[in-house]
Amino acid sequence: MNKTILAVLAHPDDESFGLGGTLALYARKGFNVYLVCATRGEVGTVDPEHMRGFDSIAGLREAELRCAAEHLGLKNVFFLDYRDSGMPGSEDNKHPDAQVAHSIDEVAGRVVKYIRELKPEVVLTFDPIGGYRHPDHIHIHQATVLAFEKADDASFHPESGSPFKPHSLYFQVFPRWFLKAAVRIMPLFGHDPSKFGRNGDVDLKSLADVDFPIHVRLDVRPVSELKAAAGECHASQGGGQMRRGLMGFVSRAFGEYEDYMRAYPPVGKNEKRRFDLFA
Repeated sequence: MNKTILAVLAHPDDESFGLGGTLALYARKGFNVYLVCATRGEVGTVDPEHMRGFDSIAGLREAELRCAAEHLGLKNVFFLDYRDSGMPGSEDNKHPDAQVAHSIDEVAGRVVKYIRELKPEVVLTFDPIGGYRHPDHIHIHQATVLAFEKADDASFHPESGSPFKPHSLYFQVFPRWFLKAAVRIMPLFGHDPSKFGRNGDVDLKSLADVDFPIHVRLDVRPVSELKAAAGECHASQGGGQMRRGLMGFVSRAFGEYEDYMRAYPPVGKNEKRRFDLFA
């Protein structure tokens, strides 16, 4: 029987710009790879030309995600049907349907349904600061951790299926050496590292100061074209620019490897870095 990986993320494009190489790599090897996406990215900034044929940002971004899923080889994509909460301090944080407006326990109850149904050996999600401190990323990280911990507890959301315990939980992490290098290099290209990203709302300087251990490093070069094609599906989020200019440089420098911190089972004191999530 083929083994199963479940990635639990927040928005369309998280699967491609973050751990797309990992998903494509294991899908190509014949693993069952699934994605749970908490929202449809309703708050994402979209230029008017990308809206042709769509009546909502949510519809557009879901279509982009499904395009990416085809390239990555995902078995299926499931939505938790929350609304994108936007960046910290925005009015979107206060929307009643915003993901962060719902309790961690409630969201974990929806996540655990898919853990129990799909029975993955490995579960993947964001690191504790959500990669770049997006409220939804942190929120879904916390909900996924709770769902993983309680998945085999029959008293935890019994309506969400029979108990099951996955083998491993991993957090994707960005290599801090890369972030520190980016902070130094970006000004040479005329870019402010404290205002990174499409909307200038990501502070790379502060992220470079947060360090997480790397327990698994995956070489995703064999599927680099698949990851790039998936990223290009997210045209409304700048996916088509990932091979050009500064973003192209960043993508090539960072995109050859994807790193993970193992949250469970606990890492032994003298345990060496691994190169396979199933090692």
